Amino acid sequence: MKLSTQPYKGARDFYPDKQAQRDYMFNTMRECVRRFGYEEYDAPLIEPIEIYQAKSGSEIVSEQTYSFIDRGGREVAIRPEMTPTVSRMVAAQRQQLAYPLRWFSIPNLWRYERPQRGRFREHWQLNVDLFGVASINAELELMLVADSIFKAFKADHTMYAYRINHRQLLDAMFETLLNLSKEQALKMAHLIDRRAKMDHSLFLDKIDEILTPKQKEAAVAETLLTLLDIKTIDQLPPQLKDSSAAKELSDLLQACKKSGILNVTFDISLVRGFDYYSGIVFELYDNNPENNRSMLGGGRYDGLVGLFGVEPLPTVGFGLGDATMTNFLEQHHLMPEFKSDVDIYIAPLNETVETATEVANQLRIKGLNVAVDYSGRKLGDQIKAAQKKMIQFVLIIGAREAEAKSYTLKNLETSTEEQCTIEQLVAKFSPKQE
Repeated sequence: MKLSTQPYKGARDFYPDKQAQRDYMFNTMRECVRRFGYEEYDAPLIEPIEIYQAKSGSEIVSEQTYSFIDRGGREVAIRPEMTPTVSRMVAAQRQQLAYPLRWFSIPNLWRYERPQRGRFREHWQLNVDLFGVASINAELELMLVADSIFKAFKADHTMYAYRINHRQLLDAMFETLLNLSKEQALKMAHLIDRRAKMDHSLFLDKIDEILTPKQKEAAVAETLLTLLDIKTIDQLPPQLKDSSAAKELSDLLQACKKSGILNVTFDISLVRGFDYYSGIVFELYDNNPENNRSMLGGGRYDGLVGLFGVEPLPTVGFGLGDATMTNFLEQHHLMPEFKSDVDIYIAPLNETVETATEVANQLRIKGLNVAVDYSGRKLGDQIKAAQKKMIQFVLIIGAREAEAKSYTLKNLETSTEEQCTIEQLVAKFSPKQE
């Protein structure tokens, strides 16, 4: 039987060039969030299915979760998101932890959904969560963290923009202005969350499926569409404009402005698909028309820790996926080119392999990254291998060099050569030393 060379559908192989890109992104993210005092954590890939059934949402659990019965008869799932897991971890040590608690992780996640550009079944996601702050200072800090990440990638505010909303504002709209039941409101929220992914006619049909005949006669659908066209908080009807949710949004917009985040707008149609969100929600969009989509999303979920039988904690968090971040950097030409981190590629000739190994070991002790070509091929073939690996320097060791202990260092970028002893090589690559 001939085996396929392709990875599992919706997953990716990371060859060294792609792994270098991912390492660059993750290292940059780690550096940025640590500057704000966040600590890294990790957790198991598999969780009991119940922690997702509680609040993640029916679409995630029923349609997108990789779940199975383990050998002990327990129903478990490969994690589709990290928020329930970190909430479980915090609940487990609720009294021992010091608040405010700032945690982050870059977990591997799986969702069974249709693979498309920027969306895979397997992906990695930066998760940043702040526990123990009830004020909008938490939302502001998370948005500042996200902003610092994009600035670290050399992006500016013309390239991306925030959209913010409040789940309590949506709840008030559904209950007060549209007279929807709780079940109808939940269905309508999920529908609005998927609005951008469907034709307008289908969206209207789905609204009709949710409404009762009496609600249709009362033009509830038309009222909803009018509300969804609102662009600013000042345009909200008085019942919504005077609410505490609208005030929190206004305060956050002002706080963002004072902190230099000027690319923030109110979007009443922003829902976020998870049922655990309880307050302000936000997303960060790419402004490039070729990639005009949400890249980062999060919000307040004050009740999730409490589901594990402990006192609830005010919490705000966000997630940033590796695929959407890659697309953003490539679309805006911000992804740097990566060369090999091998400093020297040693090409031994004839019977100099033993000398090459000894030289390599001495250089490694001094902090250099050194690879030795043990293939026994001709010099030209060894140099071609170094070029394919994007290694700049080749150290040629023939019998004459081995005897003199002075080796030929070839710069493949400039096609120049020089003779170097081990001491001279160490001095030349001294930035690698600790």
